[in-house]
Amino acid sequence: MNIAVLIPSLDPNDVLVTLVDTLKTKGIDNMVVIDDGSCAQTQPLFDRCADLGCVVVHHEANRGKGEAIRTGLRAAMEQYPAVSGVVTADGDGQHAVDDILRVAAATECHPDHIILGTRDFSAANIPWRSRFGNRFTSLFFRLSAGMPCPDTQTGLRGIPAALFAFALSIPGSRYEYEMNFLFTAAQNNIPFQYIPIQTIYENGNQTSHFRPIVDSARIYAMPLRFLTVSLSSFVVDISLFTLFSFLLPDRTARAILTATIAARVCSGIFNFTLNRNWSFSSREDDWKAQGIRYLILFLCQMLVSGGLVSMLSFLPLPLTAIKIVVDTVLCCISYFMQRNWVFRTKSS
Repeated sequence: MNIAVLIPSLDPNDVLVTLVDTLKTKGIDNMVVIDDGSCAQTQPLFDRCADLGCVVVHHEANRGKGEAIRTGLRAAMEQYPAVSGVVTADGDGQHAVDDILRVAAATECHPDHIILGTRDFSAANIPWRSRFGNRFTSLFFRLSAGMPCPDTQTGLRGIPAALFAFALSIPGSRYEYEMNFLFTAAQNNIPFQYIPIQTIYENGNQTSHFRPIVDSARIYAMPLRFLTVSLSSFVVDISLFTLFSFLLPDRTARAILTATIAARVCSGIFNFTLNRNWSFSSREDDWKAQGIRYLILFLCQMLVSGGLVSMLSFLPLPLTAIKIVVDTVLCCISYFMQRNWVFRTKSS
């Protein structure tokens, strides 16, 4: 099989050596093990992998899974220049050897696809944080990318040789790299193929180095930045709307629309500038084209906001409270519109 297997590893146990040995007996001769800054006590395990014929690459300090994958990919390109693709696999026992082989075979057969080994999270033995995390990220991915992905967090992935440069170009040094990889692939219309695999959690997944708070913040950095900007813009918008609606005491559609427009214009320029330069870190030079797309979205959102607040003004609630509910829903919709249309980025 003309595939290289990349195994990023941090402070492994004997399972890593067993995995390498078993893959060797199954015909996988090209393997790269990446020591991502493991402690000194685990170095003999990497030496044993080298003795089994693996290419072992060391990071002096922990640099994260994304950097480990890029390091492994560069090593594979250098050591095995004729391979038709690589498969990334975890070295902690979460990926069965037979599943790694099936993903490798699919990678050879589909040189223009990204192959994803997808797990079934409906089983009773799945840790609750893994089940919830997968369902949430799958929904978020579907809304953001406009396509389904049943397991966005899988580490078992096949990358054909034609996409090596693409994989190296993806930003992110830690777990966010894997999500960025999928988002960018979807935006560039790179097809996915899903291979069902076993769902294995050893000792309740205690060997995982995933940090729920820190790493989740990295994975969802873009929507968190967008939320921060939106809240800042909201403070300006809602304060001015409250002021203008107070100065316009009649609850007529015209008065409400006037207050909405005045407040939204003041916060719109602020919102566009921060979202372009910070939330989405857009590199597109043609900011005018982005500005036109943003203006179209801005006007639609403003008119919908004013229309809905006007329609719901019969409720026995302050107009400000009604507007908060309406604009919260519209903010969620706006995130996906801005990511996928206004500030859409493409891989170079």
